[in-house]
Amino acid sequence: MKRGFGSDNHAGTHPQILAALQAANVEHAPAYGTDEWTEKANQEFRAQFGSEAQVFFVFNGTAANVTALRALAKPHQSVFCSDVSHINVDECGAPEYMAGCKLIALPSVNGKLTVEELEKAFIRRGDQHYSQTQVLSLTQPTELGTTYSMEELKTLITWAKDRKLYVHVDGARLANAAIHLKKSFKEFTTELGVDAVSFGGTKNGLMMGEAVVFLNKSLSLDFKYIRKQCAQLPSKTRFIAAQFEAYFKQDLWQKIANHSYEMAHYLYNAVKDIPGVEIREVPQSNAVFAKVPSAWVKTLREHYFFYVWDENTFECRWMTSWDTQKEDIDGFAKILKELAR
Repeated sequence: MKRGFGSDNHAGTHPQILAALQAANVEHAPAYGTDEWTEKANQEFRAQFGSEAQVFFVFNGTAANVTALRALAKPHQSVFCSDVSHINVDECGAPEYMAGCKLIALPSVNGKLTVEELEKAFIRRGDQHYSQTQVLSLTQPTELGTTYSMEELKTLITWAKDRKLYVHVDGARLANAAIHLKKSFKEFTTELGVDAVSFGGTKNGLMMGEAVVFLNKSLSLDFKYIRKQCAQLPSKTRFIAAQFEAYFKQDLWQKIANHSYEMAHYLYNAVKDIPGVEIREVPQSNAVFAKVPSAWVKTLREHYFFYVWDENTFECRWMTSWDTQKEDIDGFAKILKELAR
């Protein structure tokens, strides 16, 4: 498939991460996370999130979210999330089926939750007939490409902590948020009181693999059993761990995220003034959302694949990745200009 703008999942594995996989593919190594690569990767995570961080590798993002939520909430409890959140829209009911807890999806503004909506929904505490909310789940950056500011995060997390709720972050693209905020991972998670993070790898240059990172150490005590029950304990853990070790070494994560972020801005600037193209906003991650005439979509996708986000408005999502090149964007913009004539 030609490079397009469908998803950062479509990109291949970054060469340095592929090399790390090859380097780990030697002789024998202990299984189930008792190998040297896993320990080195754990150290890298603790360098990023703090010395108390507890790290568990899983195969994919849905598993990271489901197992994390299962550790944070009991079946009679519920999770506040955005109406457009991945756990609510794109995980086929897995959080409710496998974690057993109820999702309460709340109206969002550009993908973001607000205290006003949270407060309206935080009701019937202690009522045995009503699911008791236990977790606030935030997606950073959101499914609409927006990134919560530090002030927004502080406000939301303070609200949750005042009500004794746990805070989970779906961080499939957390590195892009770090680049936009110009903050370390620790500064906008651990130091603000986040309890658990689903940390993405696959969208960020890895072949496969995600991590559940507990910043509240007490919540991780039984997680090894939860992970095993959910069929997410990798026997050859070294091959996920080796990727994450390489990802953090020499700040490769920054290079990858910065490149996709810069390419999103390059794309934005290349198409924002084309008649017929209506951009939602300046990119805050590696996503550009734009409305185009429906008649253009087929021609555009024949050359550069992407997804139509909203079939009613024909708002499209154009994602950039670690391997996006300026010539890809120039070619895409050229077709858009031809269609606009």
